[in-house]
Amino acid sequence: MIAHKKEFYGGLGMLAAFVVVLIIIFSPVFKGQNGLEYLDSLYNSISKGSAYYIPKVKDESERFKGNSIAVTLVMADKDQAQQTAKLFRAGGATATVNGAELKVTGDLGTILENCLADADVMYKNDGQKVSKKYGYDERQALFNWWKAAKAMDKDLKRQKLFKEAKVVALVTKKAVESSYNYYKIEPQKITDRMGIVIFSLVFYVIYTLWYGFAVMFLFEGWGMRLEH
Repeated sequence: MIAHKKEFYGGLGMLAAFVVVLIIIFSPVFKGQNGLEYLDSLYNSISKGSAYYIPKVKDESERFKGNSIAVTLVMADKDQAQQTAKLFRAGGATATVNGAELKVTGDLGTILENCLADADVMYKNDGQKVSKKYGYDERQALFNWWKAAKAMDKDLKRQKLFKEAKVVALVTKKAVESSYNYYKIEPQKITDRMGIVIFSLVFYVIYTLWYGFAVMFLFEGWGMRLEH
């Protein structure tokens, strides 16, 4: 039983409009992407433009040049251990593979310098240099760096080399992870896309309120009201 037709049909119309807009949002009409994919890509590119920490991390890691380390890393399998050994050897370290286990001895600062060089190239979307350097996929190379750095961090802490572990963790988080996640994304400045950013935020607020009022009017049309 409809108690208030004006409110009920007004709410029904608002809800119908909400659904129409929702269908458009999930349609590939935004340069071949749906609305969520388009905005996700936009905000990823904007965040990449302000997440380049590699030069600062490099300054920090250079303090560890001359610090010799010897670590034992456990990789996922023998193939990954062999792939990862190439990363350390390119940084002047000695890397010995025994099954999935990798024993590395070398200068920590030089090892991290090579790691950061690879991360920097990947951040700038020039992954072919990394691929040619090691002879396999660039994403896999960076993932191997991440896996190895995690294992290094653990083994260095076991040896109570906490300063060394801290800089390895810094390189992992601010360089390796960042470069891997942002690979192939073109960076943009928020000032260059301010219009679409403001529109998307305002639209989100209005669209959410639109749904809330549509539901409220429907219930009021049925005669249901909130009482204090």
